[in-house]
Amino acid sequence: MRLEDVCTVFTDGDWIESKDQSEKGIRLVQTGNIGEGIYLEKESRAKYIPEDTFKRLKCTEIFPGDILVSRLPEPVGRACIIPEKTERMITAVDCTICRPDEALISKDYLCYFMRSNAYYMRLLGNVTGTTRKRISRKNLGNVELKVPTKEEQKTVVERLDCLVKVIDSRTKELQLLDDLIKARFVEMFGNPRINPNKYPTKLIKDTCIVITGNTPSRKVHEYYGDAIEWIKTDNIVSSLLYPTVASESLSDSGKAVGRAVDAGAILMACIAGSVASIGRVCITDREVAFNQQINAIVPKEYDVRFLHALLQISKDYLVEDINMSLKGIISKSKLEEKEFIVPSMEEQVGFADFVKQIDKSKVAIQAALDKTQLLFDSLMQKYFG
Repeated sequence: MRLEDVCTVFTDGDWIESKDQSEKGIRLVQTGNIGEGIYLEKESRAKYIPEDTFKRLKCTEIFPGDILVSRLPEPVGRACIIPEKTERMITAVDCTICRPDEALISKDYLCYFMRSNAYYMRLLGNVTGTTRKRISRKNLGNVELKVPTKEEQKTVVERLDCLVKVIDSRTKELQLLDDLIKARFVEMFGNPRINPNKYPTKLIKDTCIVITGNTPSRKVHEYYGDAIEWIKTDNIVSSLLYPTVASESLSDSGKAVGRAVDAGAILMACIAGSVASIGRVCITDREVAFNQQINAIVPKEYDVRFLHALLQISKDYLVEDINMSLKGIISKSKLEEKEFIVPSMEEQVGFADFVKQIDKSKVAIQAALDKTQLLFDSLMQKYFG
């Protein structure tokens, strides 16, 4: 069946200009509130319209249980279920409202389908736009899906819900351990911006070597091979200590014209589409090459685990000068001019030893999380293709 045919309501949100918005009233849910299968509250950035504007513009009200689909990236077509909320709501014009016909399909089953590879592959051929990708409501509504019996849907949802709960639990465990590391850092060294312990401070350029990555010419095919991994920003994951395995590698000749570091360096994402993504860091556990969106920091006067924690805690300081309306970037020169505390190496190593113990727990939890995620992905493939 077509997606539109399994819904009692299938329409776009409303065109709401900034002049129509207010400090309170009816909540305006936007594309930024739509995650992949999850509603993102973002209460501090909430926008509203007054009741009289709602009536004047003849807005379409949305309700808990409705599925909202973002027709803009990233990725195009991501969807979530509106949770139970006490406030009244509308949504923006770039969102499509899907109100499933519960006699045919459950909202939970439909939302899981809209997280599947099969769904995104069916969208792919209908996405338009060169600079900004989008999909029309008509093309979205034409996406085909199989609709099993309600009993089969219930079984699928129960199994996937069980795995999602385990994944969420493991993810929270990892976050708690990360919070413990940060708390221990502040306990030992204080807030590094305030520097209550009066540690000496130095510029990064005086304590480390900063190296900006590059991209060997794509025209020279011989530069790409299997001699050394070529890391990109998506290999730097906030919850992981080490970079993930790169999808591309360089040859020996590519390595010669590229930029590489040994194990024991920091890789920092310095160019990204949002401030939230800039400043992510990881520690290299192997020799890797890296592209121009990454700055490597090779410590001379720091223990690498101490420096990793220091940079994570100092994220706001690192990005405070970035203007995303121009180009979101921490350049090598700006990074080198950042000033940080430099405790004694003995104190740094003491903290690093604590982190190593926590990391042992994180490795075990991450392995369990990866195993559960693999099972979830396998079942999604089985149920939806």
